[in-house]
Amino acid sequence: MITAPVTIEPLTARPDATVAVPGSKSHTNRALVCAALAEGRSHLDGALFADDTRAMAGALAALGIGVTADEEAESITVDGCGGRLPAGPATLDVAQSGTASRFLLALLGVGPGPYRLDGHPQLRGRPFGPLADALRQLGVGIDADSLPLNVAGGRLRTGTVALSGSVSSQFLSGLLLAAPYAEGSGTVRVELTDTLVSTPYVELTLSTMADFGVTVARDRYRWFAVAPQRYESRTLAIEPDASAASYFFAAAAVTGGRVRVPGLGRHTVQGDLRFVDLLERMGARVTVADDYTEVEGTGRLHGIDVDMADISDTAQTLAVVATFASGPTRVRGIGFIQHKETDRLGAVVTELQRLGIDARRLDDGFVVEPGVPRPGTVATYDDHRMAMSFALLGLVHPGITVENPGCVAKTFPRFFTVLDHLR
Repeated sequence: MITAPVTIEPLTARPDATVAVPGSKSHTNRALVCAALAEGRSHLDGALFADDTRAMAGALAALGIGVTADEEAESITVDGCGGRLPAGPATLDVAQSGTASRFLLALLGVGPGPYRLDGHPQLRGRPFGPLADALRQLGVGIDADSLPLNVAGGRLRTGTVALSGSVSSQFLSGLLLAAPYAEGSGTVRVELTDTLVSTPYVELTLSTMADFGVTVARDRYRWFAVAPQRYESRTLAIEPDASAASYFFAAAAVTGGRVRVPGLGRHTVQGDLRFVDLLERMGARVTVADDYTEVEGTGRLHGIDVDMADISDTAQTLAVVATFASGPTRVRGIGFIQHKETDRLGAVVTELQRLGIDARRLDDGFVVEPGVPRPGTVATYDDHRMAMSFALLGLVHPGITVENPGCVAKTFPRFFTVLDHLR
């Protein structure tokens, strides 16, 4: 892992590259949960090996689920428990993974306990209350609303529960993933009390559940209902990560080069591929084929006004692209990202201002004016997406240094090596 600050050297020529990005974190972690609960052996091909997915696999192993990983082959084999989670006591450490922690909290409600769920101090500050409260209403004994917490004294049962969707879609996804194994007749019915954010991630949850043989009834994003069912073991191909690909698509747009990412096309189940639509609106040329996506910069970008509530993981990347535009860019609908790995609204505005760029924080987003950054060191706040997005500035402008670059190990350990491939 790289720990010393890294200074990004500007490219000496426009890139013309085909870039292979790692497997999707979101797809891998959802598939791991389904495979763990399924009866029999499942194989995940093209899986991501990074801190977040290792946290999920390690926690399942600590719980007593058979997980065998082959990093060289990018495959994970899971011997499912058939919905019969091993009894505790067991302690699960999810490191910094918000995805793993929310999914596992719901998963633990299926088992007899006792279980303890904990993670990195950064994760202890992130919200769990809405999910913990919903699980309590469905019979699960949980002693706290933030990590560390203990799960014991009751199992998940069918019933109706109200849930907020405005803080994180992971609360809903966690409930849905565990719901097929709730005790009782009827369904687990989740009624949303407000607007659901990051809806493509819920669609990915439903798609992954369907891949393992489980269906979910729904009324758009108003309510979801899951009847008692069983996941079936599968061999599943994990898609390349659309969020990881966004940095390289952005690189093409700001350098006037061309970047193609194979394996990520129009049939993807990942919402973050919609990021290329924004690049196209700003002036880049975009091709989305069946089996690849390609972005070519035209040398001309203009600012846009956009709601990014559904693709908020790419908002920091768009903020960097916006500095290259001919007019201001306003991003709306992402107030909830202040509760991510760091306050991403504050972090992106602070670091752009540190480099001399005019950027302003809004209640639900930010405004970025175009400009040429001065040399400087970017603080990453131990947030992988801050490191990867701000590194793009250095492809064009000299003197851009990224602090604590090793934080990219959370989702993309080889990011800086792959970025060099553009040379």
